[in-house]
Amino acid sequence: MLEAIIIVLVVLWALGFFVVHIGSGLIHLLLIIALIVLVFRLLGGRRSPV
Repeated sequence: MLEAIIIVLVVLWALGFFVVHIGSGLIHLLLIIALIVLVFRLLGGRRSPV
């Protein structure tokens, strides 16, 4: 689920950056947050449900 959100954010960021330059930095902020969450998940590993 989180991976799907990250992919959507990356696509929206690319569209906003290359097609329609968005004045606010909101999409960049969301992308950075998504990448930080992804790094934490990769470093933490997948925990099996108990």
